[in-house]
Amino acid sequence: MTALGCVLGAWAWNATTSTEEVLAARNTIHRGEVITAEDVQRIRISGDPALEPLPVSAYDDIIGQRAALDISVGGLLTTESTTGDPLPAEGQSIVGISLTPAQVPALPMHGGDKVRIIVTPAANGDMPASTPQFTVAEVVDTALDETTGNTVVNVLVPYADAGVLAARAATGNVALVLDSGAE
Repeated sequence: MTALGCVLGAWAWNATTSTEEVLAARNTIHRGEVITAEDVQRIRISGDPALEPLPVSAYDDIIGQRAALDISVGGLLTTESTTGDPLPAEGQSIVGISLTPAQVPALPMHGGDKVRIIVTPAANGDMPASTPQFTVAEVVDTALDETTGNTVVNVLVPYADAGVLAARAATGNVALVLDSGAE
């Protein structure tokens, strides 16, 4: 009995003293979003060599970084979770497109989603004789324009495609198609 008591006591002591304070997501942080103080919380976890979460001492380094991947609520932040790389990267541009509910899927879109922006006929215009022109893009983020009710989708495209896409979007004769992430 004494030996069992010693083993249980040692286990309890080890379990309570091997905890560490680390950083976790307070809110869902989508890929590409800037991480703010409101997005991060400090939690205590039992140490596990399989986990490599960022310690609380990394807090100041994380704030202002961009999420390199989607981080769910309560997810531990790691060195792979964040990036200091600028957005857009060299050779790329971000184009904002304001779309009515009829021009965009009703499904939520997140950073990293693959989309095509399709050129549509002008009002009362004829259907194109061939496959419509389109631009392949990646969603950076979305926002709802409270004034118009439109969804503003910021998309990442190659620099060479940005001017053409911006001109097409300005006409309002575009529609956004959400594609599968599988390639």
